[in-house]
Amino acid sequence: MHGPNPNTRYPFAGEPHTVFLKAVVSRPSIEVGDYTYYHDPEHADRFEERNVLYHFDFIGDRLVIGRYCALATGVRFIMNGANHAMGGFSTYPFNIFGGGWEEGFDFTSISEGLRGDTIVGNDVWLGRDALVMPGVTIGDGAIIGAGSTVAADVPPYAVVAGNPARIVRYRFDTDTVDTLLAIAWWSWPAEKVSRHLDAIRGADLDRLRQASGLS
Repeated sequence: MHGPNPNTRYPFAGEPHTVFLKAVVSRPSIEVGDYTYYHDPEHADRFEERNVLYHFDFIGDRLVIGRYCALATGVRFIMNGANHAMGGFSTYPFNIFGGGWEEGFDFTSISEGLRGDTIVGNDVWLGRDALVMPGVTIGDGAIIGAGSTVAADVPPYAVVAGNPARIVRYRFDTDTVDTLLAIAWWSWPAEKVSRHLDAIRGADLDRLRQASGLS
């Protein structure tokens, strides 16, 4: 048993509403790990067009999503291209309309406010209509509540919700989180994941540790 093919566009035969994102993303500035999926009854395969917003090549930021992540309908990522200059009296982007308005525009007035790459770890669950702001890092195993706006980094295995998203609780105690991060089962070959699904899906840390080979 080796698991499904992570390069399959539609993992469920005859059902076009769920896609493995790795198979539908084409831009080099977006990186998605194996088995991460997105569900949307309308155009799930147009994720990078409809759900990754203001992502311009000249900005240079990347969206990196890890393995085994679950993205519900309407999850969106606001990228750094949405930034406006805020050092003057107006935030209006005169320069983008041309007609002479671009003259004298200093790009550094925007670039100074850029927040870098947006990173989503492994085994992250993002609820319906969650919004992730530029430059945020979401840790492994985190859960993002439906409708949340994530404007700050989320620690591994935290559950966050709200606008702005706040930590509601942690899924496990600190020692368990540290062990899970050390095990990093999502980095195993698919065949090993398949052999130890019961341990991964279960709640017996000793069994998962044994499967990983950690002492």
